[in-house]
Amino acid sequence: MNDAASVGPLEGIKVLEYTGEIAPWAGKILAELGADVIRVEPIDGSHTRWYEPFLADTPHPEKSLFFWHYNLRKRSIALDINSESGKKIFLKLISDVDVLLEDQTPGHMLELGLDYPQLAAVNSDLIHAAVTPFGQNGPRSKDPAVDLTILAGAGPAWSCGYDDHKLPPVRGGGGQGYHTASHWAVIGILTAIIARKELGKGQYIDVNAHAASNVSTEAASYSWLVAEQTVQRQTGRHAGVRPSSPTQVKAADGRWINSGVPARQGKDFQKTYDWLAEAGLLEEFPEAPLLQLGATRDGFLNLGAISSGEDPEGAEIFAAGRAAMVLLIKSLSAYEYFTGAQQRGFQCGIIYSPEEVVQDVHFIDRGFPLEIHHPELNQSFIYPGVPYKFLGSPCEIKRRPPLLGEHTVEVLLETGYTPENIEVFQSENILG
Repeated sequence: MNDAASVGPLEGIKVLEYTGEIAPWAGKILAELGADVIRVEPIDGSHTRWYEPFLADTPHPEKSLFFWHYNLRKRSIALDINSESGKKIFLKLISDVDVLLEDQTPGHMLELGLDYPQLAAVNSDLIHAAVTPFGQNGPRSKDPAVDLTILAGAGPAWSCGYDDHKLPPVRGGGGQGYHTASHWAVIGILTAIIARKELGKGQYIDVNAHAASNVSTEAASYSWLVAEQTVQRQTGRHAGVRPSSPTQVKAADGRWINSGVPARQGKDFQKTYDWLAEAGLLEEFPEAPLLQLGATRDGFLNLGAISSGEDPEGAEIFAAGRAAMVLLIKSLSAYEYFTGAQQRGFQCGIIYSPEEVVQDVHFIDRGFPLEIHHPELNQSFIYPGVPYKFLGSPCEIKRRPPLLGEHTVEVLLETGYTPENIEVFQSENILG
């Protein structure tokens, strides 16, 4: 790679990505971890290059913000994989990579003559991760699905929404079903990379997006399968069989805060008491002595004992801690409460627009807003950066999303083809 140095914990790992819209998130994660991710696209480009929104609302395959988001740091080759010569090139590429990531319809790779047994015959070290809606061989493997139906059928949508059940459930936004499957694919790939050192060979990973979303429902599936109980969705908090106290509160400036987890151990009750004192709110809070009593307790309050009625004093102390947070939120601006809670070690969440996220000083100080230059447009744009930091192998790859087939010649030369070979392929119209 000559346009950006690869750094990160996956430096040296090469990934061939042959995806549509289900698994490019997995490829993006691998790329931001430092892997060299090479996206294989049809000659006329991935259909996701035509997904809106577009830069300046101008439909163009090189201006899809959807495509930009999912393909930052990747390289692109354009290849007619349906032609015999194209299949041979694909197999040659497979011989030179560590991972194949694909999300094709079950049976499609077999029809192409490019299923795992044939690929492994070319490269026994290959880790082949296939991400599909229902897995490769189950009774629903050929059923059509989209992100929405995955979230609805697998269960997460049931748990998301408001206390007012006259309102319908709320779908997790931003491709959450596909993203969940992609995360499981990445976990499987990382595990297989480690296992390959011991086994001396690669393996096939079959990722079922429906199952991946189902196991993310926390207590919902288990409550139904084990206790035959149904959890109910609740505003801004976990769904539960029994309703819990509201936690989403409007701050003094009219913005909303998810108040998060209130005090549960002695030092936290003391911090809450001190915070009320600093804010001049003790006189408005008659339950303050309960916070002082909580400060004398050792260890964490037992929420199980509180909910069962075995610890009535603990229940009063816990309720006082929650009420104190509500008073603080109503008395402060959302940002004052957000930063004050963080400083004192409490979990909470301010409700931000996307623009506000990248403007927050916390994210800026961490380097999360990433400025990427697009020389083809002579413009720079702000992208969401890597949300984690590795002290031993920082990942700071600033390659913009690839133009269609931008790296075709570069990748084929790296794989061992000669310029003369490439000219022949181009004359046969199997390369873009």
